[in-house]
Amino acid sequence: MDVAQPLDGGQSALWNGAAGHAWVAMQQVLDQMFEPFEAVLVAAAAREQASEVLDVGCGAGSTTLALAARSGAQGSCLGIDVSEPLVALARQRAGRAGAQARFLCADAESHPFAPERFDFVTSRFGVMFFADPVRAFENLRRAAAAGAALNFVAWRSAADNPFMTAAERAAAPWLPSPAGHQPGGPGQFAFGDGTRVRQILERSGWVDIAVKRLDRDCAFAARDLEAYLTQMGPLGRALPHVDAPTRARVIDAARAAFEPYVHGAEVRFTAACWQVEARAPARADRRRLAADGRRRP
Repeated sequence: MDVAQPLDGGQSALWNGAAGHAWVAMQQVLDQMFEPFEAVLVAAAAREQASEVLDVGCGAGSTTLALAARSGAQGSCLGIDVSEPLVALARQRAGRAGAQARFLCADAESHPFAPERFDFVTSRFGVMFFADPVRAFENLRRAAAAGAALNFVAWRSAADNPFMTAAERAAAPWLPSPAGHQPGGPGQFAFGDGTRVRQILERSGWVDIAVKRLDRDCAFAARDLEAYLTQMGPLGRALPHVDAPTRARVIDAARAAFEPYVHGAEVRFTAACWQVEARAPARADRRRLAADGRRRP
């Protein structure tokens, strides 16, 4: 049985607080928005004929459940996330669906997974938030069986994804800037540099690494736009703390910033991402990596 471990303080506070509750409230909208990426990962699992799947940063469980539905009774899927509200929702959804999926509230960077357990490790936008990404991917590599596939999607840079920052840019004249973000620190765009992503995986012992551009058209209903822009991201976290006139000005400005993306009854944008693929090393190479780890100062 999986036993939860202490969570990283900063990310735990964020995802068990405002961000986690916002994602719970917007679960259906976000699942619709990101379905094109879910489809990419489910197809990758099918090619691998994966039967023991780990979904990292699983959120409300949409991708985990889709992977479980693909494998049917032939395997099992474990979703892991630091957010108790999102994991609780994922468990409810799995129960309603009768799915071969389980969910664990823990930090994948440090959780003591059974070694060589999974034949497919994946994530839909869940791996950019590790405090120490090399340590995290080392831990995931130890949990992966020899030759197992790693396949995840992560955002490219903020500059490549203007939709994702439209609200906070529009609100900048009225709201204080978000807390300073350290380049390469945890966050949505932490993996924006593909060369850095490759280096993280190389340092953590993965092999056969490929970092590919992946662009997908995403959409959700225009009727959900105001809920999206007032609940998600830095704007969603700032609005509850401002007075009513400021809130009204910010919402008007943000709504205007999204106008180029509104097409009739839909909001549409292109998400600019990486699809990252790698493999856990063969067993002989794993012994060498373990020996190298023991020799580290």
